[in-house]
Amino acid sequence: MGRLSRRAFAAAALATLAPVRGAASEPGGPTERRGLVSARGGPRAPTEMRGVWLATVDNRDWPSRTGLSAAEQRAELIAHLDRAVRDRLNTVIFQVRPTADALWPSPFEPWSGFLTGTQGTAPGWDPLGTAVTEAHARGLRLHAWFNPYRIANHADPTRLSAAHPARVHPEWVVRYGGRLFYNPGLPEVRAFVQDAMLDAVAKYPVDAVHFDDYFYPYPLAGQTFDDDAAFDKYGAAFANRAAWRRDNIDKLVTEIAARIRKLRPGTRFGISPFGVWRNASNDPLGSDTRALVQTYDDLHADTRRWVREHWIDYVVPQIYWHIGFADADYARLVDWWAQVANGTQTRLYVGEALYKAGAAGQPSAWQDPVELSRHLTLAAGHPQVRGHVFFAARDVAKDPVGAMARVIADHYGQPATAPR
Repeated sequence: MGRLSRRAFAAAALATLAPVRGAASEPGGPTERRGLVSARGGPRAPTEMRGVWLATVDNRDWPSRTGLSAAEQRAELIAHLDRAVRDRLNTVIFQVRPTADALWPSPFEPWSGFLTGTQGTAPGWDPLGTAVTEAHARGLRLHAWFNPYRIANHADPTRLSAAHPARVHPEWVVRYGGRLFYNPGLPEVRAFVQDAMLDAVAKYPVDAVHFDDYFYPYPLAGQTFDDDAAFDKYGAAFANRAAWRRDNIDKLVTEIAARIRKLRPGTRFGISPFGVWRNASNDPLGSDTRALVQTYDDLHADTRRWVREHWIDYVVPQIYWHIGFADADYARLVDWWAQVANGTQTRLYVGEALYKAGAAGQPSAWQDPVELSRHLTLAAGHPQVRGHVFFAARDVAKDPVGAMARVIADHYGQPATAPR
């Protein structure tokens, strides 16, 4: 998701969590998910999210390396879609704007360098257009995944293509942590990134627009995100800089949601945040955690508000810890998110850390191929949980300890219809 960087923060988030009890059932819960009977009285396929992220940043999942021919890139992409069908998944969340670039012919931003190795060089085909067509032909939903503000995973503007907007408008750019970011505090930046992303929505019948966990960048010790000039110009009405920054991100979310509805009615809008909104020590509405990273305070993303006020159609919190983990128990965080989603119109799916299964250096729980299956069993007890999304496609394919195979055997015995 650029998730390689996020993992370090996820690993650092410390928590002791108390379970949330008493969440009431809601319409469309277990019966919808399990699909017990059809209108004609016979069995029908369940309705639930069974998703997989397909990351392109740094060639994480696809393409396997830069410089492949168009035919080779297309073959690899189709293989990921075919794998999703074989595994009885129903949704692919395809990263199409990883670093202020594009995996479709965009009038706003250059072709992604993760395709050819050179930013701005056309790959000779249309990856997003192909992905939408081929996914739909296989009965899969295709969610277009965008990163709003990340420009580059380096800090040298001269490495960007000559006509890159960040070079044309250097005043839009903030260097932070050895990387380049657009400044979320500038209204012209917010308008531009929306225009750039919505170009894809206008051109292709994508089923959803998807953001991951990156808004303001994750905090780094001893480093400051320099938005002083923007705060001086636009922040006078706010109690402090943090409140102004949250308002900037709130505006991004509400504005793009409204524009999606107008541009392509029926296209959904979902966000996959880091799994901790706030610690209860800071806010009684927060989870009983001691996380070092909180989306509200550190990324200036009020993810709980977005769910409660139905600014987004779905949320996929990245609950990337195992059941019983003393500092951040998966079970207790699912409880907390279920309570947040209860009674709202925002669908709750759970982001699953498939990449940890069998990975070197992970706790023993992640060496057990049954751990991930246990997550789905536990979550099924919460009617608010409408499905799961797995990070990520490369790990679905490799499945080193058989964790995904166990999920399929235990939970995905028949196909499921993706929620609308």
